[in-house]
Amino acid sequence: MQTLNPEQYPIGVYDMPSEISQSTLQKWIKTLETFPAQLRDRVRDLNEKQLDTPYRDGGWTVRRVVHHLADSHHHSYIRFKWALTEDNPVIKPYDEKGWNDLPDLKDEPLEWSLKHLDVIHFKLVRLLKVMTDSDFDKTFVHPVGNKKITLRQNVGQYAWHSLHHFAHIENALKR
Repeated sequence: MQTLNPEQYPIGVYDMPSEISQSTLQKWIKTLETFPAQLRDRVRDLNEKQLDTPYRDGGWTVRRVVHHLADSHHHSYIRFKWALTEDNPVIKPYDEKGWNDLPDLKDEPLEWSLKHLDVIHFKLVRLLKVMTDSDFDKTFVHPVGNKKITLRQNVGQYAWHSLHHFAHIENALKR
């Protein structure tokens, strides 16, 4: 059995439940609703050295984690829209590391990515709050592993993703 690196997976890997209660779904939506403000509060007063501290050896810096969150959660929002408007679409994955290695935001302040997260989470949460049970059962296919994912499961994935990277930032600041 493989042991997880707690620096890489500080809250563990996402364990997608097969059954998701309404209360669990609402808890995840609340996490997505409050995450941008919590993230902004956590990184607000960080200096350049702290922003450029990796959360683990070989890991992204705090700055890169925040920019990654904006990119990743933008993709998630689009995946919700595709699944709600198309029949079981195959989504396009993206090269997270490649995107994060692009020079456009490498040394840039966090503000644009924080604003992007504010907007994308606002739009996503508004969407989630008006979706019906049958909407949450709609699916998309992730071509890596040919996995069919319900929108209900995807809410959990991105609530976990938010907390996962928040923990990375916490770990970087402890370093």
